[in-house]
Amino acid sequence: MRLTGVHRTYRRGDDRVRALDGVDADFATGTFTAIMGPSGSGKSTLLQCAAGLDRVDAGTVLLDGAPLHELSERALTELRREHMGFVFQSFNLIPALTARQNIELPLRLAGRAIDPAAIDRGLAEVGLAERGGHRPAELSGGQQQRVAIARALVTRPKVVFADEPTGALDSRTAREVLALLRGVVEQHRQTVVMVTHDPVAASYSQRVLFLADGRVTGELAEPTAEGVALRMAALEPGSQPGGSGTSPC
Repeated sequence: MRLTGVHRTYRRGDDRVRALDGVDADFATGTFTAIMGPSGSGKSTLLQCAAGLDRVDAGTVLLDGAPLHELSERALTELRREHMGFVFQSFNLIPALTARQNIELPLRLAGRAIDPAAIDRGLAEVGLAERGGHRPAELSGGQQQRVAIARALVTRPKVVFADEPTGALDSRTAREVLALLRGVVEQHRQTVVMVTHDPVAASYSQRVLFLADGRVTGELAEPTAEGVALRMAALEPGSQPGGSGTSPC
């Protein structure tokens, strides 16, 4: 995935707020990238534009050569269904469906055949081989997020977008979920793009991309929690010349 010269501006009352200001970013196949920045830096807007959930005002967004910025809403929907997976902080599971049925849902929506053995493997891969018949209310938060990850992976998408995937989890469960995400990157060459505010979560990635005021300010390879925390402290409003922290996050 590649974003080039991406701009996105929102209207807030009588003001126009620049959320992304000429962002260039590449996410190579089989990599795990965390996107970080202060509140209002544009990190969530970047994820939404990369996923085609929000339209860019200028610039290009390419997924395996497909120009997301030029596609119709119907074409974008089909592309997301076939080639993208999503993991959210709130899990977004269907309460009335079992774990297995939630995982099968993207395949059903795409009209694709369901291989029960493949679903079994997906459940086993996230450590829920014995929990496929349970509904979300019968699962812990960590187990629900594992179901969400299995659901995101079931179509073997080109990229998985994770928006604060550990925000609703305790620290131990969060570490387990992050290790699972890192594992699917390393074992299946899955591409994962994760927005997070947590330096510990970012340390599970292979690279951290830092944003401030809608611009990419740098990156850090093979990050540690301590290294990320230091970089984040330097990006807080007041620590960087010209930093206003006024863009939507």
